[in-house]
Amino acid sequence: MTATTTTTTDVPGGERSAREPRARFRDLVAAEWIKHRSLRSTWIAYGATALAVVGFNAGTAYDTYSHWTLHVPKDRAAFQRDGIALQEAFTSNAALLMALALGAIGALVIVGEYSTGTNRTTFAAVPAHRSVMAAKAAVVSVVTTLFGMVVAGVSFAVTQAVLDRRGAGVSIGDQGAFRVVLASALLSPVCALAGLALGAVIRQTASTMILSAVVILVLPLILTEGRHWSAVAGHTLPYRAWLRLVDVNYSPTAFPWSIGGAWTVYAVWACAACAVAVTSVHLRDQ
Repeated sequence: MTATTTTTTDVPGGERSAREPRARFRDLVAAEWIKHRSLRSTWIAYGATALAVVGFNAGTAYDTYSHWTLHVPKDRAAFQRDGIALQEAFTSNAALLMALALGAIGALVIVGEYSTGTNRTTFAAVPAHRSVMAAKAAVVSVVTTLFGMVVAGVSFAVTQAVLDRRGAGVSIGDQGAFRVVLASALLSPVCALAGLALGAVIRQTASTMILSAVVILVLPLILTEGRHWSAVAGHTLPYRAWLRLVDVNYSPTAFPWSIGGAWTVYAVWACAACAVAVTSVHLRDQ
């Protein structure tokens, strides 16, 4: 790891004492990237998640293709107009699966170090705990964003190719299509950063995984649109935000919310998760 130039400082008596050189942030990011990519289990998790998500979506599209009954052109047009083709581009089951898997991957980035004790080596080499966690968050953000873009893009291409065999596929330029792909792609880093934050706070594998599943899966199912407090609370969750973003034919409910509000939920969760991950490690290790 490349170090910056050693600096000195004056001390009483006119003597000068050398201070420990601080690692540059880009060096910390490079080190975290090496750790992230060197674990075989990480890439197995990414690969298995990608195959499962694309498989879910492709299977749904193929089921529609194999049981196709809309032979009249106006019925096919209605299929597209009602947004069914885009619903199958990235299904809710696939979104939940990806959210759970990426939350777990994000958590293991930090929990894995605490469980094996390698965190002591990391923090001994770089006492600036907040900088280390910021570098972890940066690597997780970039890697999972690229992962989400690839998975969402491949899912869209495969599902629409299948539906095109019935003349019912849509293109990325059609209304709402790009938003569906982008929202599905960005669900990945949002959930991964949430997992990273939970792992930094809890530091225990089982407890972190359980709480991650509760936040990502259980709460969105429990909180309904029937009551104001429940609807508002549900609107603050990433999965509910994804549902709003991919609903191209949104029909306002008793407690409606906007596309801008859903994007804001994404942004707030990502920023808050990074802040929690960085500050909690520093505070707990005092």
